[in-house]
Amino acid sequence: MSAATVAAPRPTSVPKTPAATATDPALVRRAVKAAALGNAMEWFDFGVYSYIAVTLGKVFFPSGNPTAQLLSTFGAFAAAFLVRPLGGMVFGPLGDRIGRQKVLAVTMIMMAVGTFAIGLIPSYATIGVGAPLLLLLARLVQGFSTGGEYAGATTFIAEYAPDKRRGFLGSWLEFGTLAGYIGGAGLVTLMTALLSSDDLTSWGWRIPFLIAGPMGIIGLYLRLRLEETPAFAAELEKAEANRPKVPLREMIAGQWKALLLCMGLVLIFNVADYMLLSYMPSYLTSELKYDETHGLLVVLGVMALMMIVQPFVGALTDRVGRRPVIAAGCAGFLFLSVPALLLIRQGSLVAVALGMGALGLLLVCFTAAMPAALPALFPTRVRYGSLSIGFNVSVSLFGGTTPLAVTALIGATGNVMMPAYYMMAASVIGGAAVWFMAESAGRPLPGSAPAVELREDAVRR
Repeated sequence: MSAATVAAPRPTSVPKTPAATATDPALVRRAVKAAALGNAMEWFDFGVYSYIAVTLGKVFFPSGNPTAQLLSTFGAFAAAFLVRPLGGMVFGPLGDRIGRQKVLAVTMIMMAVGTFAIGLIPSYATIGVGAPLLLLLARLVQGFSTGGEYAGATTFIAEYAPDKRRGFLGSWLEFGTLAGYIGGAGLVTLMTALLSSDDLTSWGWRIPFLIAGPMGIIGLYLRLRLEETPAFAAELEKAEANRPKVPLREMIAGQWKALLLCMGLVLIFNVADYMLLSYMPSYLTSELKYDETHGLLVVLGVMALMMIVQPFVGALTDRVGRRPVIAAGCAGFLFLSVPALLLIRQGSLVAVALGMGALGLLLVCFTAAMPAALPALFPTRVRYGSLSIGFNVSVSLFGGTTPLAVTALIGATGNVMMPAYYMMAASVIGGAAVWFMAESAGRPLPGSAPAVELREDAVRR
């Protein structure tokens, strides 16, 4: 069967309700793979850029001052966050108008081109000031495309998944995130160990970025093979023509309550995410005097642990609900952030691993539940657009700024426990959002018919 949905094809395959749609398991698996690969590619670049930043500073910003080089490199990195909301405002409404699959194919192309282009940019020594300008341009392309990637990927999986398995299937999106980050950071670590400093600076740094080209081609191939999601196809069928343009005003003013909930959930999700995966390696180096390699290896180990438990927690959200799992994560960060950081500050490898591991397991409460919970906040008509806007605004304001904000707070107060207090404050906001959100586990998405999974034998017939 090639169609993504069928309208109650057999009484033995579909529940009693005639309005239900049934999804082909093979197409669902393909949709999950295609969406997860895009997320993996985004975070592969994130891991590469973060951990090869010192080398990039030498290549593109040769001021002779290591601190100035690093700040300039991360300035180009941060620029991508500034344009993410713009990308969301463009790709989100477009996805609600022309379809999720088409827009996700475009974002995949842009992400691959932006990352691949970095590997081709001549050094500052070759073309002068044009080098950092081209790096900035490539980062802006990446950030703009990312603005439509995550919300589109979560929407795509959520609209393909049967209601009773949406949590489990959505959890594989963040599995791709972790796999991409581990792949990028691990590759940089391996290259740093194998190559001399001169080789890494002259040509070695280009290899991780050039890998994005083949990865993008594979991801694009997978996404182009997909059909449109059942929910969006049903919307088109109801309209009996191309859907009219949904005003941006309707996506914001008409969904303001859901947008506030979305931003609150994304705030705790991304503060915890960026704190653990982006800031803590620097914290281990600057505060505990770990060398960079050991700090990175600890974080990679935590992410490997998260990958193992991720699908199981996703399946748990289908059984007990999204709200209890997300609430458990918020409560955990509220009450355990200080003990975990105190454990980390003891400095021994075992203590650091236990503290970081505890925070990583709490973070899984969000990474496993959010891909299913966030799309369920919005109706089909505006789902991609409203989710893109709410998600990217919250990430840009609170997620991507977490390392900078915590560093500034420690500098201003001298209090090295500030990372714990920051996560505690974020957990209070996230907990308030959980309190007001409706449970979505096992229920149809707003504006969509119930979704069930066809039996494999029924598909083959």
